[in-house]
Amino acid sequence: MNNVQIGRKGEQLAMIYLKQAGYSIVTTNYRNKIGEIDIIARDKDIYVFFEVKTRTSMLYGRPAEAVNADKQQKIIHTALFYLQQTHNLEEDCRFDVIEVLLSNNKGTQINHIKSAFSLN
Repeated sequence: MNNVQIGRKGEQLAMIYLKQAGYSIVTTNYRNKIGEIDIIARDKDIYVFFEVKTRTSMLYGRPAEAVNADKQQKIIHTALFYLQQTHNLEEDCRFDVIEVLLSNNKGTQINHIKSAFSLN
């Protein structure tokens, strides 16, 4: 699998995980002029913006380590644009990261990091 296929596989597995955990998926691969958000979902009355990071090994560190400060700011601005566009600026929201580790010998591992970063 190439990197795009690995990323898509991770996002598919993340959506299955989220549905089983009771989240309502609002949209996937949301794009606007600022950036992209992998998954937007609802956790009861909270909008949750997910960044999904998928790896096949830990050779270069944990997948969530790739969500650096610059990436976080881009996600935040993209999310705020989404909330403005959908007239939901007053809604509560949070930013989560889902790590997906695809391994032939250990199977798939999913790590959900709630409130991985915030607006502040």
